[in-house]
Amino acid sequence: MDKAALARALGAPSAFGQSQFAFMRGNAFEGRVKADGGAELLRLVHQKLDPGAEPPQQAHVPDLTAVGPEGRTARTALALREATPAGAWTLLDHPMLALDVAGSPAFLEPDAVVVHPDGSWTVVEIKSFPMLDGSADPAKVGAAARQAAVYVLALEEVAARVAPVPRVRHRVLLVCPKDFSNLPTASAVDVRKQRAVTARQLTRLTRIEDIAAVLPEGVCFSPELPAEELTAAVEAVPATYAPECVSACELAFHCRARSRADGAVASLGRSLRAELGGLTTVEEVLAAAHGEAGDPDDPAVAALRRAAALRAEALAGAEAPAGAGRGTADGSGHGMPGSAGPEAANTAARGADTGREVTSCR
Repeated sequence: MDKAALARALGAPSAFGQSQFAFMRGNAFEGRVKADGGAELLRLVHQKLDPGAEPPQQAHVPDLTAVGPEGRTARTALALREATPAGAWTLLDHPMLALDVAGSPAFLEPDAVVVHPDGSWTVVEIKSFPMLDGSADPAKVGAAARQAAVYVLALEEVAARVAPVPRVRHRVLLVCPKDFSNLPTASAVDVRKQRAVTARQLTRLTRIEDIAAVLPEGVCFSPELPAEELTAAVEAVPATYAPECVSACELAFHCRARSRADGAVASLGRSLRAELGGLTTVEEVLAAAHGEAGDPDDPAVAALRRAAALRAEALAGAEAPAGAGRGTADGSGHGMPGSAGPEAANTAARGADTGREVTSCR
């Protein structure tokens, strides 16, 4: 299903997307890299990945146009089969690949795939973030490597259907602007680790058939359904929201609103959820902290009560100097400075109540 359309129908549209300026800048840079039949791109591939091969003079750029993603995937596979034994450089511009994800095909579109004269295949990723003095932001490079690893896995599925099986290179080419210019530069990135992690994660995914088998009869996720019926259908699928979902899932805002309405601790972060053990809601946490519920022998409950006591003590201490020297043990108001009286006790009580109110607001 289209999760973005589903999120809009639920009244919680996702905020995914790239700014128009960044989109136009990325397209302009990619067009420059692939200009003249990909001459500059192939020069970088030859320089960084295959310097022992014959330098590319004129590459073959097959037409990958077809109807629908299935048609484009079949056309890409045919072009790869034809280019592998040709013994020349071939550039596939925006090919379409398919990867099995939990029993459903996911269609992927890498920036380019290059077939070397020896018949091996290389994934090319073109990004608009700069390489300064030969290095780029490690976080962005890591994200690009993970993305390219998915393309490598999809290419390996295509290669497995070709005889003899061609080699899919595990070193991909990352092309970025050089320094602050619009000139392309490149670096070879080894994605073997990311490929292995992604392959392991794909094998552990729950199959779509297994998910569908546990859904109530008649559940439908069509965005055309009434809001109440659609919300009930989405709630039939268990989900645990965490803050990092906002950057990875189109339904994150919907799940966040539901999680906050339920008072789920997981909405504050997975690490906090793990530390609180069996306390799964904010109400349970506050009740345990104030001694109203919870097993005192539970380490999480004991830590919460100790933290609440320290907080109340700190808040009471912050207000105590204002009333210092005005109370006596008998409450007459004419005793020794610093003696505790009803006013100090009331101050401590107010501090404890204030602490509880602040905690509840949080």
